[in-house]
Amino acid sequence: MNTFLHSVEQEQQKRIQELVELQRSDGSFHFRFQGSIMTDAFYIITIRALNIQTEEEHIRLLVKTLRGTQHKEGYWKAYRDEPAGHLSATIIAYTALLYSGLYSKEDKQMKKAKAFILKNGGLAKAHFMIKWMLSVNGLYPWSHMIYIPMTFLLLPTFQPINFYQFSSYARIHFIPMLIAANKKFTIQTKTKPQLDDLFTRDIALYPSYAHLEDDRSPLTFLWKEMKRIGKLPAYLHHLGFQYGEKYMLDRLEEDGTLYSYASATFFMIYALLALGYKKNSPIIQKAVSGLTSLIDKTGERSHLENSTSTVWDTGLISYTLQQAGMSTDSITINKATNYLLAKQHTKKGDWQIHNQNTEPGGWGFSDINTNNPDNDDTSAVLRALTVTAATNQTVHHAWQKGTTYLLSMQNKDGGWGAFEKNTDWEILKLVPIDNAKDAAVDPSTADLTGRVLEYLGNFAQLNYKHTHVKQAIRFLIDNQEKDGSWYGRWGVCYIYGTWAAITGLTAVGIKVNHPAIKKAIAWLKKIQQSNGGWGESCRSCEKLTYVSLPFSTESQTAWAVDALIAAGEGESKEVKRGISFLLTEKQDTHAITYPTGIGLPKQFYIYYHSYNKIFPLLALSHYLNDNKNKEAKS
Repeated sequence: MNTFLHSVEQEQQKRIQELVELQRSDGSFHFRFQGSIMTDAFYIITIRALNIQTEEEHIRLLVKTLRGTQHKEGYWKAYRDEPAGHLSATIIAYTALLYSGLYSKEDKQMKKAKAFILKNGGLAKAHFMIKWMLSVNGLYPWSHMIYIPMTFLLLPTFQPINFYQFSSYARIHFIPMLIAANKKFTIQTKTKPQLDDLFTRDIALYPSYAHLEDDRSPLTFLWKEMKRIGKLPAYLHHLGFQYGEKYMLDRLEEDGTLYSYASATFFMIYALLALGYKKNSPIIQKAVSGLTSLIDKTGERSHLENSTSTVWDTGLISYTLQQAGMSTDSITINKATNYLLAKQHTKKGDWQIHNQNTEPGGWGFSDINTNNPDNDDTSAVLRALTVTAATNQTVHHAWQKGTTYLLSMQNKDGGWGAFEKNTDWEILKLVPIDNAKDAAVDPSTADLTGRVLEYLGNFAQLNYKHTHVKQAIRFLIDNQEKDGSWYGRWGVCYIYGTWAAITGLTAVGIKVNHPAIKKAIAWLKKIQQSNGGWGESCRSCEKLTYVSLPFSTESQTAWAVDALIAAGEGESKEVKRGISFLLTEKQDTHAITYPTGIGLPKQFYIYYHSYNKIFPLLALSHYLNDNKNKEAKS
């Protein structure tokens, strides 16, 4: 073996050992799922609003996090290279610090934050989720929020307009938001700060929906329908509240959280209060306990995770270790397999509304999720189980159920979305709510479709002749960008989507000289940085065009390298330079901690603490495997 390959193998073995030592006794792997500071701020505000005295330690820890992430200019950012501060993040962090009682408006940095907020339009320009949180705390007028009547929830699914046309992510957040908004609920507390000085005088900044009365607007029909059902008898509105309450309570997880999301759980607490629940009611107390359990105290700064990522991380790590040569008979893989088997979903969730004739069999993202499986996690876990499934009947049964479930979730356009099937009604993307096109619908995406295809080709042994695969290939080819890349919805961003698409297409038998593959390879090579790595900014998903970072990140470099290897470029200088970058020890903390995951474009970016351990190992292993295969053939 030459010196370079020996160095790669040494790095591979070192990374394998690092992961093995991190496995927990139940077989799982726990890494922080680090998202927006919104959850940290919401916790401080909610605990103060509920007047809970027992959480002072957590308040102080999260206040320290908020203050520690404030920039010297006074604002907060969603990601490091954001051109200016992030208004919504700054508003909610500023509010939380005031609510905590540990900082006042006279503090020098707080004055800077206030100046930034006013300069950028004040409270009226905040994201609607932030304005909602301010409203339930009496800090923003309900009259400035868009109105959707509770009777909307009662429309049957066979109606052309109904609540189940929204994505599951939107529904689980909208229902508690609608309850509080329709009640115009405001919690009464003596500790709330005054934010009247954060309103600007420019009336044009406040939302106006008059244009929706125009018959030429594509939203006019939907808007008028909302107004019509809003005039239905009062008892129907009361039924809407009952429906919303039951919807939430039926989707509580064992730890008290709603759908395992911290954000939805915060909203639910205020919705239950609006419905008459007492602050000390068991449901609210358990919800608070569930939120508190999501606070990760490791490292310099604590953070309240929006959910855990344990199933996702464990599935990816088990698969990656197997790709690195670890036997399924090893203790590590055995334990991971048993953990993953226990997390397979067994009950029908909301996904059955659009997929009625399929049995449960998917996996969710977090270890507490039993309601909401997703296609990305399902394919990730199935990769990890495939080899064991060949010799173990129990595993094979779970693998078969999971594969059947995954295939059944294919959309009519040939692609796969995240959580549900055929929930991509175009008009909902135009609803005058922030991020409607990102959260109101759950369309097919190139990254999810590519990831599913990679599983189906490399693990389920299906190729381009299979009906499901044919449709997915057509979707990917039709949705390739002009420059050769693909847009990835759940990772940053064009590198992520291109990696998923290339590995998916080649796995099912698309030749590497196919025009789509050749174009994608050329694009990846073109954007390689001078240090041999790849780095893409979160701004890409905001501009909807590739935006380079001034540095390279390990996960994005690993994706690019892995894609090139899958496309037959394992011996290229670009791959060797990329591998060399992965072998070098990283000192730049900005590059190490840069968020390469997306929750909600423009608002919620994710630094997966696992990614720099998983994907470089995967790329290194595929590089070594590629070399061994070529040696064996020569």
